[in-house]
Amino acid sequence: LAERPNIIVIMADDLGYECIGANGSEYKTPNLDKLAAGGVRFTNCFANPICTPSRVKIMTGQYNVRNYVRFGLLPRGETTFAHQLKAAGYATAVAGKWQLGSEADSPQHFGFDRSCLWQHTRKRVRPGTKMDSRFPNPLLEINGKEYDYADGEYGPQVCADFLCDFIEDSKDGPFLAYYPMILTHCPFVPTPDSADWDPKDRGSKTYKGDAKYFGDMVTYMDRIIGQLVAKLQEHGLRENTLILFTGDNGTDKPVVTKMDGRDIVGGKGAMTDEGTRVPLIASWPGTIKAGHVTQTLVDFTDIMPTLCEVSGAKLPQGYPGDGVSLVPALTGKGERDKPWVYIWYRGQVMARNHTYSLVGQQDGTKMRFLQYARAYDAEPLDTDTLTPPQQSAYDQLSRVIADLAKARPAALGTPKR
Repeated sequence: LAERPNIIVIMADDLGYECIGANGSEYKTPNLDKLAAGGVRFTNCFANPICTPSRVKIMTGQYNVRNYVRFGLLPRGETTFAHQLKAAGYATAVAGKWQLGSEADSPQHFGFDRSCLWQHTRKRVRPGTKMDSRFPNPLLEINGKEYDYADGEYGPQVCADFLCDFIEDSKDGPFLAYYPMILTHCPFVPTPDSADWDPKDRGSKTYKGDAKYFGDMVTYMDRIIGQLVAKLQEHGLRENTLILFTGDNGTDKPVVTKMDGRDIVGGKGAMTDEGTRVPLIASWPGTIKAGHVTQTLVDFTDIMPTLCEVSGAKLPQGYPGDGVSLVPALTGKGERDKPWVYIWYRGQVMARNHTYSLVGQQDGTKMRFLQYARAYDAEPLDTDTLTPPQQSAYDQLSRVIADLAKARPAALGTPKR
């Protein structure tokens, strides 16, 4: 591995596996497709079904059963990958959607030198209105200071420009840029590239907007990826930068996407492929395998140990070992042992391997055992008539759920959301 690479971690909002061209989607994502062609594309990456649990999980490298308290909060005692890389000498920045604590110093407290965020100290809608505040003429906070844009700015573009400035300022490296994107979450509204974009718009009056704009939002998201790559190339940084791209959960329910000739209905919030299967692309020219597609199982706990290994940073003290580094899958060297992934969300659990998924309540009630012939194609199984391979998988996943149920600190209880 190259020594101390720059790292950019990008997590799109409400973007399922089916939304990337390289995965067979109808949407045009040429910049992401190019990253996939020159890097590694993962076909079995699973997030939590909604945003805050995924954000807590990816930043701390721990299963939510251990440390998730409530929606919109990252407990201030938690350690993040930004803490670890900052301690190893990395400049750090975060831009996009925060939703992890409303204190003015929250991003800096969690290890980020700089921040440009939506939904940090302020709420989703404009004060005194029902209008969303994230897309046209956004309400953002830069390093904790409020900025109310009113000249036709577009929230995702402001965040992208902020990160480009950070790359410019940190080009002597190494740096970590974490980009939990505002796109492609609802409200589904025009982008600056849409025919009916209105630079005077003050934000959607409805929560969902109109799903007909989702494709435009995916296209603009991809455009921003291209902008970041171009900035790296401008300064000769591309070959020494690892880019990871994923989504925080499945696509929202109003969206229907064609993937390989199938209609995939968004399932955000559900413990299904539609709610949890997300894209994952890794690109690091000259260092990791180009054009490789891997079926290795991934969940968001794996990002922390991956970033620590490639950067030379230490894992947090007392790290429970939930995540398994992706480096062997990136380089093709060594073995990676990840036999199952695990999701815990408000007392619901899912443990799954490549073929089978066990879903239900943490206490073992209302359990469903599913067999997947392919992505998004699940068949419920009768647990009284399992074949020997099915029984073996059922027993394994049952043990995972039972063992990790013991990891929940009693003081945290069960979150309402």
